[in-house]
Amino acid sequence: MTTTAAPPTHADFRFLERLRVRWAEVDMQRIVFNGHYLMYFDTAVAGYWRALAMPYHETMEALAGDLFVRKATVEYEGSARYDDLCEVGVRCARIGRSSMAFAVALFRDETRLVSGELVYVFADPATQTSRPVPDALRAVLEGFEAGQPMVEQRRGTWAELGRDAAALRREVFEVELGVHSAAGGEGAAADAHDEQALHVVAYNRFGKAVGTARLLGEGAGRARIGRVAVIAPLRGAGIGAGLVRTLADAARARGEREVVLSAQTGAQRFYERLGFAPRGERFEEAGRMHQEMVRVL
Repeated sequence: MTTTAAPPTHADFRFLERLRVRWAEVDMQRIVFNGHYLMYFDTAVAGYWRALAMPYHETMEALAGDLFVRKATVEYEGSARYDDLCEVGVRCARIGRSSMAFAVALFRDETRLVSGELVYVFADPATQTSRPVPDALRAVLEGFEAGQPMVEQRRGTWAELGRDAAALRREVFEVELGVHSAAGGEGAAADAHDEQALHVVAYNRFGKAVGTARLLGEGAGRARIGRVAVIAPLRGAGIGAGLVRTLADAARARGEREVVLSAQTGAQRFYERLGFAPRGERFEEAGRMHQEMVRVL
């Protein structure tokens, strides 16, 4: 006698990717065309890697392999419609010697509409021949599903963290954004204030620095958060918010009454969600428009 696993519920997933059904995804029956659900699942899997603080391509190169889809199954129980706000759950259900299976499901509210399974094989990217799943990758997947944190924050001095912080700033500010100097002509990767600042660097489970920020005292009960940088593939995963909260807590612990920062205008709403409010007029710095923001502690 064989038993069939119970269909997954909304509560079965630690990771859920939110999406809204677009006009182009609806067919002549006015429901989402069946093939698009595989695209939804694949989009959610990319978000799952982000939740693991794992920049996919860089990590796979370091592991000397890649993941190839071996099988995809989909079961249709209901239909999503134009403009529905849905959530796609992804869970690593099992890991074999060279393969891993992910349970996936799409929900509208908590009603399951579509469910399925994606089976990947870890393989040599050149020959596409299977290889054992690396222990490091296995540990990250199992750790995430067990509720373990995917990022470790380390606080310290420039002497302790400067090498990783400077490399990350260089990648984000200079290479990606083309900003080679800050106000006063100081370097974007390091400046004279770093020696006096409290630094925090976030590391993923593979030991890679993925985010950094610093805290400087300005006197009169005020401290400044600056040089906030997160690598591009992991933005939106909560790493930057965690860094800012850590430094705001550190400022409060040492008796500061408020923290301020200069936000690029495109990031203003991000900082507002963290309790910061704009103060004064916008200004230009390093060729980009900024807004001074403050949070009372």
